[in-house]
Amino acid sequence: MAGDSNLPAPSSRFDRGALERVLARAADLQVGSGEPEEALTEEQILELGTEVGLSPQHLRQALAEERTRVALPVDEGGLSARLFGGARVSASRTVTGRPRDVLDAVDAWMQRQECLQVKRQFPDRVVWEARRDLVGTARRMLNIGGRGYALSRAHEVAATAVAVDSSRTLVRIDADLVPYRTSLVRQSAGISALGVASAGVLVALHFALAIALAPAVVVAAGAFYGARGMNARVASSAQLALEQLLDRLERGEITKAQPSLLSVLAAAANTLPRKL
Repeated sequence: MAGDSNLPAPSSRFDRGALERVLARAADLQVGSGEPEEALTEEQILELGTEVGLSPQHLRQALAEERTRVALPVDEGGLSARLFGGARVSASRTVTGRPRDVLDAVDAWMQRQECLQVKRQFPDRVVWEARRDLVGTARRMLNIGGRGYALSRAHEVAATAVAVDSSRTLVRIDADLVPYRTSLVRQSAGISALGVASAGVLVALHFALAIALAPAVVVAAGAFYGARGMNARVASSAQLALEQLLDRLERGEITKAQPSLLSVLAAAANTLPRKL
Protein backbone atom coordinates (compact mmCIF):
# COMPACT_ATOMS: atom_id res chain seq x y z
CA MET A 1 0.00 0.00 0.00
CA ALA A 2 2.04 2.88 -1.33
CA GLY A 3 -0.31 5.53 0.02
CA ASP A 4 0.50 4.60 3.59
CA SER A 5 4.06 5.85 3.18
CA ASN A 6 2.75 9.43 3.11
CA LEU A 7 1.34 9.19 6.67
CA PRO A 8 3.42 10.85 9.41
CA ALA A 9 5.33 8.47 11.66
CA PRO A 10 4.08 8.29 15.26
CA SER A 11 6.05 10.65 17.50
CA SER A 12 8.11 9.16 20.32
CA ARG A 13 8.00 12.42 22.31
CA PHE A 14 5.02 13.83 24.20
CA ASP A 15 4.29 17.38 25.22
CA ARG A 16 2.85 18.34 28.64
CA GLY A 17 -0.76 18.15 27.47
CA ALA A 18 -0.26 14.65 26.05
CA LEU A 19 1.46 13.55 29.26
CA GLU A 20 -1.47 14.73 31.37
CA ARG A 21 -3.95 12.93 29.12
CA VAL A 22 -1.95 9.70 29.18
CA LEU A 23 -1.63 9.73 33.00
CA ALA A 24 -5.31 10.57 33.50
CA ARG A 25 -6.40 7.85 31.06
CA ALA A 26 -4.12 5.27 32.68
CA ALA A 27 -5.59 6.13 36.09
CA ASP A 28 -9.13 5.71 34.73
CA LEU A 29 -8.24 2.35 33.22
CA GLN A 30 -6.75 1.12 36.50
CA VAL A 31 -9.81 2.21 38.47
CA GLY A 32 -12.07 0.48 35.94
CA SER A 33 -10.08 -2.72 36.13
CA GLY A 34 -10.61 -3.00 39.88
CA GLU A 35 -6.91 -3.09 40.68
CA PRO A 36 -6.06 -1.64 44.09
CA GLU A 37 -4.64 1.88 44.07
CA GLU A 38 -1.12 2.21 45.36
CA ALA A 39 -0.42 5.06 47.76
CA LEU A 40 2.76 7.02 47.10
CA THR A 41 4.95 8.85 49.57
CA GLU A 42 5.96 12.47 49.01
CA GLU A 43 9.49 11.34 48.16
CA GLN A 44 8.16 9.00 45.47
CA ILE A 45 5.96 11.72 44.01
CA LEU A 46 8.91 14.13 43.93
CA GLU A 47 11.03 11.50 42.21
CA LEU A 48 8.38 10.70 39.62
CA GLY A 49 7.72 14.37 38.97
CA THR A 50 11.41 15.09 38.53
CA GLU A 51 11.70 12.22 36.04
CA VAL A 52 9.02 13.77 33.81
CA GLY A 53 10.66 17.20 33.95
CA LEU A 54 8.69 18.94 36.73
CA SER A 55 10.43 21.39 39.04
CA PRO A 56 10.87 20.13 42.65
CA GLN A 57 9.84 23.58 43.87
CA HIS A 58 6.55 23.41 41.98
CA LEU A 59 6.01 19.82 43.09
CA ARG A 60 6.40 20.77 46.76
CA GLN A 61 3.98 23.65 46.25
CA ALA A 62 1.44 21.30 44.66
CA LEU A 63 1.87 18.76 47.47
CA ALA A 64 1.32 21.44 50.10
CA GLU A 65 -1.85 22.59 48.31
CA GLU A 66 -3.11 19.00 48.18
CA ARG A 67 -2.50 18.53 51.91
CA THR A 68 -4.47 21.68 52.73
CA ARG A 69 -7.26 20.93 50.24
CA VAL A 70 -10.72 20.78 51.78
CA ALA A 71 -13.41 18.77 50.01
CA LEU A 72 -16.54 20.77 49.23
CA PRO A 73 -19.29 19.68 51.66
CA VAL A 74 -22.45 18.11 50.29
CA ASP A 75 -24.64 20.97 51.54
CA GLU A 76 -22.88 23.44 49.23
CA GLY A 77 -24.45 21.72 46.26
CA GLY A 78 -27.94 21.74 47.75
CA LEU A 79 -31.00 23.89 47.20
CA SER A 80 -30.02 26.52 49.78
CA ALA A 81 -26.67 27.11 48.09
CA ARG A 82 -28.27 27.41 44.65
CA LEU A 83 -30.99 29.79 45.81
CA PHE A 84 -29.20 31.90 48.42
CA GLY A 85 -25.56 31.58 47.38
CA GLY A 86 -22.50 29.96 48.90
CA ALA A 87 -21.78 30.04 52.61
CA ARG A 88 -18.20 28.79 52.76
CA VAL A 89 -15.28 31.04 51.91
CA SER A 90 -11.57 30.28 51.84
CA ALA A 91 -8.25 31.82 50.92
CA SER A 92 -4.72 30.47 50.71
CA ARG A 93 -1.28 31.95 50.34
CA THR A 94 2.35 30.88 50.47
CA VAL A 95 4.18 32.97 53.05
CA THR A 96 7.60 33.08 54.63
CA GLY A 97 7.97 31.24 57.92
CA ARG A 98 7.54 27.89 59.61
CA PRO A 99 4.04 26.38 59.97
CA ARG A 100 3.95 26.69 63.77
CA ASP A 101 5.02 30.34 63.69
CA VAL A 102 2.51 31.11 60.95
CA LEU A 103 -0.34 29.50 62.91
CA ASP A 104 0.68 31.38 66.05
CA ALA A 105 0.57 34.66 64.13
CA VAL A 106 -2.85 33.85 62.63
CA ASP A 107 -4.14 32.83 66.07
CA ALA A 108 -2.98 36.15 67.51
CA TRP A 109 -4.85 38.03 64.79
CA MET A 110 -8.05 36.01 65.15
CA GLN A 111 -8.22 36.60 68.88
CA ARG A 112 -7.13 40.26 68.83
CA GLN A 113 -8.81 41.57 65.71
CA GLU A 114 -11.69 39.20 64.88
CA CYS A 115 -12.98 38.54 68.40
CA LEU A 116 -12.60 34.75 68.07
CA GLN A 117 -11.41 32.11 70.50
CA VAL A 118 -9.71 28.76 69.97
CA LYS A 119 -12.15 25.87 69.63
CA ARG A 120 -9.75 23.07 68.69
CA GLN A 121 -6.02 22.91 68.08
CA PHE A 122 -3.90 20.40 66.16
CA PRO A 123 -0.23 20.33 65.15
CA ASP A 124 -0.91 21.83 61.71
CA ARG A 125 -4.44 23.22 62.14
CA VAL A 126 -6.33 25.58 64.46
CA VAL A 127 -10.12 26.02 64.61
CA TRP A 128 -11.75 29.11 66.12
CA GLU A 129 -15.28 30.16 67.02
CA ALA A 130 -16.83 33.48 68.00
CA ARG A 131 -16.43 34.61 71.59
CA ARG A 132 -19.77 34.45 73.40
CA ASP A 133 -18.72 36.05 76.67
CA LEU A 134 -19.63 39.56 77.80
CA VAL A 135 -16.42 41.14 76.52
CA GLY A 136 -16.75 39.54 73.08
CA THR A 137 -20.41 40.50 72.75
CA ALA A 138 -19.66 44.09 73.80
CA ARG A 139 -16.80 44.39 71.31
CA ARG A 140 -19.03 43.26 68.45
CA MET A 141 -21.98 45.42 69.48
CA LEU A 142 -19.84 48.54 69.88
CA ASN A 143 -17.76 47.62 66.80
CA ILE A 144 -14.55 48.54 68.60
CA GLY A 145 -11.90 49.33 66.04
CA GLY A 146 -14.46 49.74 63.25
CA ARG A 147 -13.64 46.35 61.71
CA GLY A 148 -17.15 44.89 61.64
CA TYR A 149 -15.91 41.46 62.84
CA ALA A 150 -17.04 39.74 59.65
CA LEU A 151 -15.60 36.39 60.73
CA SER A 152 -17.54 36.37 64.01
CA ARG A 153 -20.66 35.38 62.05
CA ALA A 154 -18.97 32.14 61.03
CA HIS A 155 -19.77 28.90 62.81
CA GLU A 156 -16.09 27.98 62.56
CA VAL A 157 -12.93 29.48 61.11
CA ALA A 158 -10.05 27.08 60.51
CA ALA A 159 -6.46 27.60 59.38
CA THR A 160 -4.16 24.88 58.08
CA ALA A 161 -0.42 25.43 57.60
CA VAL A 162 1.84 23.05 55.67
CA ALA A 163 5.54 23.52 54.97
CA VAL A 164 6.43 23.99 51.31
CA ASP A 165 10.17 23.98 52.01
CA SER A 166 12.48 24.99 54.83
CA SER A 167 11.54 28.68 54.68
CA ARG A 168 8.03 28.84 53.19
CA THR A 169 4.60 27.72 54.38
CA LEU A 170 1.30 27.35 52.59
CA VAL A 171 -1.54 28.53 54.81
CA ARG A 172 -5.23 28.03 54.00
CA ILE A 173 -8.06 29.62 55.98
CA ASP A 174 -11.69 28.50 55.70
CA ALA A 175 -14.79 30.12 57.19
CA ASP A 176 -18.07 28.20 57.60
CA LEU A 177 -21.10 30.52 57.33
CA VAL A 178 -23.67 27.77 56.73
CA PRO A 179 -25.58 28.25 60.04
CA TYR A 180 -25.86 31.97 59.33
CA ARG A 181 -27.28 31.25 55.86
CA THR A 182 -29.67 28.72 57.42
CA SER A 183 -30.97 31.41 59.79
CA LEU A 184 -31.56 33.73 56.82
CA VAL A 185 -33.45 30.96 55.00
CA ARG A 186 -35.67 30.40 58.02
CA GLN A 187 -36.35 34.11 58.40
CA SER A 188 -37.22 34.35 54.72
CA ALA A 189 -39.57 31.37 55.02
CA GLY A 190 -41.23 32.85 58.10
CA ILE A 191 -41.83 36.20 56.43
CA SER A 192 -43.17 34.45 53.33
CA ALA A 193 -45.53 32.43 55.52
CA LEU A 194 -46.88 35.65 57.02
CA GLY A 195 -47.49 36.96 53.50
CA VAL A 196 -49.39 33.82 52.57
CA ALA A 197 -51.44 34.09 55.76
CA SER A 198 -52.33 37.69 54.97
CA ALA A 199 -53.45 36.60 51.50
CA GLY A 200 -55.71 34.00 53.10
CA VAL A 201 -57.28 36.69 55.28
CA LEU A 202 -57.92 38.90 52.25
CA VAL A 203 -59.51 36.00 50.39
CA ALA A 204 -61.74 35.33 53.41
CA LEU A 205 -62.78 38.97 53.28
CA HIS A 206 -63.88 38.42 49.68
CA PHE A 207 -61.12 40.42 48.01
CA ALA A 208 -60.38 39.55 44.42
CA LEU A 209 -57.89 36.70 44.16
CA ALA A 210 -55.32 38.78 42.27
CA ILE A 211 -55.49 41.54 44.86
CA ALA A 212 -55.32 39.05 47.73
CA LEU A 213 -52.27 37.26 46.33
CA ALA A 214 -50.32 40.41 45.41
CA PRO A 215 -49.10 41.17 48.97
CA ALA A 216 -48.02 37.55 49.47
CA VAL A 217 -45.99 37.59 46.25
CA VAL A 218 -44.38 40.92 47.05
CA VAL A 219 -43.54 39.91 50.63
CA ALA A 220 -42.13 36.52 49.58
CA ALA A 221 -40.02 38.04 46.81
CA GLY A 222 -38.75 40.76 49.12
CA ALA A 223 -37.85 38.25 51.82
CA PHE A 224 -36.05 35.99 49.34
CA TYR A 225 -33.98 38.69 47.67
CA GLY A 226 -33.27 40.34 51.02
CA ALA A 227 -31.93 37.10 52.49
CA ARG A 228 -29.94 36.32 49.34
CA GLY A 229 -28.40 39.79 49.33
CA MET A 230 -27.54 39.64 53.02
CA ASN A 231 -25.88 36.25 52.62
CA ALA A 232 -23.86 37.54 49.67
CA ARG A 233 -22.71 40.62 51.62
CA VAL A 234 -21.69 38.60 54.67
CA ALA A 235 -19.83 36.02 52.56
CA SER A 236 -18.11 38.79 50.62
CA SER A 237 -17.07 40.55 53.84
CA ALA A 238 -15.71 37.30 55.27
CA GLN A 239 -13.79 36.59 52.05
CA LEU A 240 -12.28 40.08 52.16
CA ALA A 241 -11.32 39.63 55.81
CA LEU A 242 -9.46 36.40 54.96
CA GLU A 243 -7.64 37.99 52.02
CA GLN A 244 -6.66 41.03 54.09
CA LEU A 245 -5.36 38.76 56.84
CA LEU A 246 -3.20 36.87 54.35
CA ASP A 247 -1.98 40.16 52.86
CA ARG A 248 -0.74 41.28 56.28
CA LEU A 249 0.72 37.84 56.97
CA GLU A 250 2.57 37.92 53.66
CA ARG A 251 4.02 41.34 54.47
CA GLY A 252 5.08 40.21 57.94
CA GLU A 253 2.77 42.68 59.71
CA ILE A 254 1.22 40.07 62.02
CA THR A 255 3.18 38.89 65.02
CA LYS A 256 2.50 36.46 67.81
CA ALA A 257 0.01 37.30 70.54
CA GLN A 258 0.78 40.51 72.33
CA PRO A 259 -0.10 41.05 76.01
CA SER A 260 -3.41 42.77 76.63
CA LEU A 261 -3.71 46.10 78.40
CA LEU A 262 -5.06 44.40 81.51
CA SER A 263 -2.12 42.02 81.68
CA VAL A 264 0.33 44.90 81.23
CA LEU A 265 -1.32 46.86 84.05
CA ALA A 266 -1.34 43.79 86.26
CA ALA A 267 2.33 43.17 85.60
CA ALA A 268 3.12 46.81 86.37
CA ALA A 269 1.15 46.65 89.60
CA ASN A 270 3.14 43.61 90.72
CA THR A 271 6.38 45.55 90.36
CA LEU A 272 5.26 48.32 92.73
CA PRO A 273 6.71 48.18 96.26
CA ARG A 274 4.27 46.74 98.77
CA LYS A 275 3.50 48.58 101.98
CA LEU A 276 4.50 46.80 105.12
